Amino acid sequence: MAANGLYTTRGDDDQTSVRYIVDSKEEIALSTLGLDDAPTATSKAKQYGAMKRYTSILVINGCVAVFFAFATKRFIQNERNCQTNCDMQWCDGYGMLVLLLAFAYAGMLYFLLLKPICGPPLSRKFAPVAALCQRTFRLRAVKLSLGAIVLLGFAIFLYFDARDDTIRLMPLTGMVVMLALSFLVSKHRRSINYRPVCAGLLVQALLGLICIRWDVGRAIFSCIGAKVDTFLSYSSVGAGFVYGDALINQYAVFAFAVLSVIYFFSFFISVLYYLGAMQWVVLKLGWILQSLMGTTVCEGIMAAANIFLGMSETPLIIRPYVKDLTHSELHSVMASGFATVSGTVLAAYISFGASPGHLVTASVISAPAVLCVAKIIYPEVEESKTTSENIQIEKSTDSSVVDAACNGASSATSLILGIIANLIAFVSFVAFCNGVLAWLGMLVGVDGVSLEWFCGYIFRPLAFVMGVSWKDSEHVGQVIGIKTVVNEFVAYQRLGELIRSEIITKRSATIATYAICGFANPSSLGIMIGAMSAMAPERRSSITAVSFRSFITGSVACFMTACIAGLLIDDFQGSNGTPLNVSTSLNSTV
Repeated sequence: MAANGLYTTRGDDDQTSVRYIVDSKEEIALSTLGLDDAPTATSKAKQYGAMKRYTSILVINGCVAVFFAFATKRFIQNERNCQTNCDMQWCDGYGMLVLLLAFAYAGMLYFLLLKPICGPPLSRKFAPVAALCQRTFRLRAVKLSLGAIVLLGFAIFLYFDARDDTIRLMPLTGMVVMLALSFLVSKHRRSINYRPVCAGLLVQALLGLICIRWDVGRAIFSCIGAKVDTFLSYSSVGAGFVYGDALINQYAVFAFAVLSVIYFFSFFISVLYYLGAMQWVVLKLGWILQSLMGTTVCEGIMAAANIFLGMSETPLIIRPYVKDLTHSELHSVMASGFATVSGTVLAAYISFGASPGHLVTASVISAPAVLCVAKIIYPEVEESKTTSENIQIEKSTDSSVVDAACNGASSATSLILGIIANLIAFVSFVAFCNGVLAWLGMLVGVDGVSLEWFCGYIFRPLAFVMGVSWKDSEHVGQVIGIKTVVNEFVAYQRLGELIRSEIITKRSATIATYAICGFANPSSLGIMIGAMSAMAPERRSSITAVSFRSFITGSVACFMTACIAGLLIDDFQGSNGTPLNVSTSLNSTV
């Protein structure tokens, strides 16, 4: 018999052995008691458990309060003795502590007090208003009006911002070209739903303004990029311990100094996944994208998850639902992987000379961009079987935090070996192609023929319409072509050489950073097909059917993001401003 969490087993002597569960996790066995004693014992055990929780909370918050008091005292003392640069540094020191504590306690206040206590009464009170707002914003006229207002505001901003330098408006041509190309290769042109297309363009524009042109937004993303860079640089301590400081700091061997970061980051992501933090963040971002753009829940979740995770790990989040995805959803899921890069390989790109802030910004803006382009190239003509109500993110299979950490570090080995193998094979293949092309060119009296030479001419017009000057467009076209034909590692390596040699301007280098910030290359196509087919073998034919279109979608989304960057990066940011590369210990690896 069971009642209110109390389980009883009756014996012949009418005595009862009582077993009950506290907090649904700890099972406490009581000695043989009568039925009259059971409620008292249960109440005492619950009180004891609650007392333990409250005591732990008080101790933790007391320690935080004491630490914050000492930090505040020291900050005030330093302010009194400060002579220059005495402003609060929000990205470092005491300012960062204040922000972290503010976010942490605001979150706890909302989720522990406001939402459970005030949420239901407020929901009932404002339910009629909420329903009216929902009905209003569902009207087509209202949606068109809001979109027109945002578009008009963006156009006015561009007019006043670029009226003295109209060449900066060239990326508008690039966006039109990208959208026209997407329409030409569309699978079902007559079935295109223009809501996610228009919403995606508007969200890209707003994110671009926030992340690139708004001083506060740019400072936030620069701070995030710098913190990511600092966080990843701690891996050099472990790498130096294993391989020795000579390989890491003195000679900076790429395989040891840069790729070792992947062990550390994979370790960290696995722990966050076990704790449920990663799933929570991904679900919230996915819900936001779904609400704004009108895409399905799986598409929104995957676009959000690819900001942080790689193209082969991200589908694991929705593994139980892969078999039920429509062709359009499969296409969007795969395209999301091609349009962004994972955090595990950021250190490699940073070491080549790419800015951490721009890399993070590119991944964020590419999330709505890929959904916008995906819904043009492969519109939805089927009915989705997954909704925000029935989807459940798969939990970690690890048994503990330590197990998750160990598995995360171990699983990075295959990724690192794959990167090493691809780099060796593809760099060697490029050298082979260049040798053959140089020989063929020599036979006809043409010098300097190479794969980069061909890519430069083929992709030069594309680079130009994205906002790159005609002088730099050939070099940037080479970089884009190498990324598309070979992979982004080799492309960032080439871009780093152009940056260090100052062959191209910082504006052109920044646009190129956005344009190649994605996994859309032939080797990634094979990886994606293999990963998705392993999760749903019965859908292999569907996966391969949409794979090439998803490859095109991922590339176009990256180019759209580069066009947004080209529109919004002014001369100060792109040519004469701060260098593209922030100071980092990892940059010495080149």
